[in-house]
Amino acid sequence: MRRQILAMGFRASLAGCLWLVLVAPAAAELKLATIFTDHMVLQRDQAVNVWGNADAGAEITVTVAEKSATGRAGDDGKWRVSVPALAAGGPHELAVSTSTGDQVKLADVLVGEVWVCSGQSNMAWTMTRVNNADEEIAAANYPQIRLVTVPRRPVPEPQESFEGSWVVCSPETVPEFSAVGYFFGRELYKELNVPIGLINTSYGGTPAEAWTSLPAMQAKASLAPLLKRWDDSVAGWDPDQAEADFKLAMEKWEAAAAKAKEDGKPEPRRPRMAANPAVSAHRPSNLYNGMIQPLIPFGIRGAIWYQGESNASRAYQYRTVFATMIENWREQWGQGDFPFIFVQLANFRAVKDEPAESDWAELREAQLMTRRHLPNTGMAVIIDIGEANDIHPRNKQDVGKRLALWALANTYGQKDLVYSGPMLFSAEQRGDQMVLKFKSVGGGLVAKGNDGKLTGFSIAGPDKKFVWADAKIDGDTIVVSSPDVKDPQAVRYGWADNPICNLYNKEGLPASPFRTDNWPGITRNSQ
Repeated sequence: MRRQILAMGFRASLAGCLWLVLVAPAAAELKLATIFTDHMVLQRDQAVNVWGNADAGAEITVTVAEKSATGRAGDDGKWRVSVPALAAGGPHELAVSTSTGDQVKLADVLVGEVWVCSGQSNMAWTMTRVNNADEEIAAANYPQIRLVTVPRRPVPEPQESFEGSWVVCSPETVPEFSAVGYFFGRELYKELNVPIGLINTSYGGTPAEAWTSLPAMQAKASLAPLLKRWDDSVAGWDPDQAEADFKLAMEKWEAAAAKAKEDGKPEPRRPRMAANPAVSAHRPSNLYNGMIQPLIPFGIRGAIWYQGESNASRAYQYRTVFATMIENWREQWGQGDFPFIFVQLANFRAVKDEPAESDWAELREAQLMTRRHLPNTGMAVIIDIGEANDIHPRNKQDVGKRLALWALANTYGQKDLVYSGPMLFSAEQRGDQMVLKFKSVGGGLVAKGNDGKLTGFSIAGPDKKFVWADAKIDGDTIVVSSPDVKDPQAVRYGWADNPICNLYNKEGLPASPFRTDNWPGITRNSQ
């Protein structure tokens, strides 16, 4: 009888143990956010945010460069620890350990300057496709520059991670990296002589609203029509109908392709099935969710940005969208008004014989307005290095250099550096002339080429009809006139898709296109 009772007790105890095994939560593996890998660069001179997942309630200790900090995982297992600021240097080991005995160690960690490189295809444009690509790649042996690329990922909900890891910059790792990012980082490294970390998160053909969080855009009443259009598109998506339409289109294409082959003509473009708008790379916030959110709150110095082509038809709206995006990033990162430097659109498309309206000019104006109105923003003007027939200029070296000039002068304190071309300061009518004053003139205003004669200026009277103007440099001013305009009211410079314009300072930096009027443009009603 006693053996029976003991046996029953053993079985009950065993069952209880099994029940505990089945219902007890599994131990969570210690994990760091995916931005933390070997070969990474941490931002110097500011607290280093490190975060990840572990057992709920576990104590987390992070140590790097002989500095440590401790925190605790929440009920959801998420943790975040801030290590005291570090000086530039390395390599170091970054070690993370928990009170439950788990440990992760990362090797070859440097401390220096970290920049986010974002935008559309001109930022994504790789080193393999720039001028002198073979020579540039062969020379890209910079062990103190580190690179990481965030994969393209448009998603409707904010993400915590991405698939990618840091690599040492070398001829083997640089070919598929952002060319603008690399050339920018190379200039910084040569001047600062500290480690440089570059985070490439870019996606070709995308608008700025895709890179902005949904709450930030919802707070702007003027963007409501843009958001509603996408909401309606998502709500109306019918995958069965999309598949049926694609089948029908393919049947028509196959017949047309066969006929073209028979007639010896080029094959028509093959149709594509309509994509689900919910995961479109153009949908507001989708790229922010998948390609920006996973980086926050990783410590950075600032961001460089090359985008705008996809918003050109809605240039007036871009004034709000672009500023909202910058403010949104700054708010979410929690580092104050960190430096944000962007590239103004290059010259592109056919040259016009007469002054004309231009959506690309209006987009450049929106970028210029952002530079003027938002603190700690810079703009690299490249109105002189575009290509009429190619939206992707191969000269990415000068783009990176001009971005770096602004950073070196304004972020890193090289105050004697001329970092900008001439910028319009004021305009005044004097009889039948307009007198324009400029700042950022450097060593002085010059007309580059064209036998020293200025080009690219147009002038209009009360009728708002612009004609080409005569323009002459007088010290730090330019006097503009035309025999056809007796009562000038407005001057425009470089106001075209692909303007022929040649105002520079003596340091070789081009003036930004501008206009002195605020007459309604062709994109003023764009939504």
